[in-house]
Amino acid sequence: MKSLSPKEQLEFLKIPCEEIVSEDQLLKMLEKSQETKTPLRVKAGFDPSSPDLHLGHTVLIQLMKRFQVLGHQVIFLIGDFTAMIGDPTGKNQTRPPLSKEQIAENAKTYADQVFKILDPKLTEVRYNSEWFDKFTATDFIRLSSQYTLARMLERDDFEKRYKAKQPIALHEFLYPLVQGQDSVELKADVELGGTDQKFNLLVGRDLQKSAEQRPQVILTVPLLEGTDGVKKMSKSLNNAISIDESPKEMFGKMMSITDPMMFKYFMLLTNKTATEIAELHNQVEKGTSHPKDLKLKLALTIVTQFHGAIAAEKAQVEFENIFKKGGLPDDIPDLQYQPGEKNFVDVLNELGLVGSKGEARRLIQGGGFKFENEKVMDPQFKQNFELNKKYLLQLGKKKFAYLNVNGDAHEG
Repeated sequence: MKSLSPKEQLEFLKIPCEEIVSEDQLLKMLEKSQETKTPLRVKAGFDPSSPDLHLGHTVLIQLMKRFQVLGHQVIFLIGDFTAMIGDPTGKNQTRPPLSKEQIAENAKTYADQVFKILDPKLTEVRYNSEWFDKFTATDFIRLSSQYTLARMLERDDFEKRYKAKQPIALHEFLYPLVQGQDSVELKADVELGGTDQKFNLLVGRDLQKSAEQRPQVILTVPLLEGTDGVKKMSKSLNNAISIDESPKEMFGKMMSITDPMMFKYFMLLTNKTATEIAELHNQVEKGTSHPKDLKLKLALTIVTQFHGAIAAEKAQVEFENIFKKGGLPDDIPDLQYQPGEKNFVDVLNELGLVGSKGEARRLIQGGGFKFENEKVMDPQFKQNFELNKKYLLQLGKKKFAYLNVNGDAHEG
């Protein structure tokens, strides 16, 4: 990226942000950084509470990348100590702390995934156990003395639980203080976080002031809706795009997002400038580009990021073969099946093509199942299978399997 002025840098960084506290302070920092040729120290903390990551988790990493391409120092902080406390954000009850073994395994997964976006050579990786393992009881008492209970109860989830007479363990109040102390230890100029982390980020500013440091600027990013275009991306809602999915699955799911959501994905998951995103809008409004063509570019960009250009191009070819040319994928598995008096709910469940009979029933009743290219809507329908014959099954738009009833096939 060409050299940008401090104001241009600010505009580039603002694109995916929900809020900046404050823009004026950040602009002054960017001006000073350019004048002294000293990069800003930009911190983002990640608690390795789960190894199961999806694109919604990468929104923050994409903002880190924006700082990185501008030449600033990115600090990827793994909260291995913090994870043992258990952050209650967004929860209505305390979250159990993890073991050191769980934390270590999850942290490894985080590191492996983050470097598919960030440049590892330009990323400082830190663990907050580096300093907190050395903290004494006296240190924690001193840290706790810097915040009052009244201030802690201003945090939204604490306030709601307190009013609802739900339990709040004392150690949970340490979480915002520990996260804030991380900023002191790292001398962070900027801290990034989700909108649900704003309280914790502000605590960091307060603790830096107490430590006679310049308070960090905080930037928050919005939550990313899933493939349904309505609810927050979540595996439990079946609207998530996991970053460890196959290129084919990821490409297909990217193409399934709604047209309006496509622009938000460009904004939050790529490094496009405001001008470039505005131009995409103009192309669609003027009719010079079809939304599907732009969505193909988006899908190609995202899949390339996680799987490489060759895998992404192969996924695109296969997608176009299936959806545009009415073809079939090249890797349809053969599944052995012994025919019997079973309806399709039992068949799909027995073959492991669905997670449960309930899922199979919902799929069929919703019109998402085809047998030999014919839609089956009755979950109780029983097919008379012929021996030594292969049948094509289709679940949804992109999941296929061959049902081989000759008894000598194997799962591919």
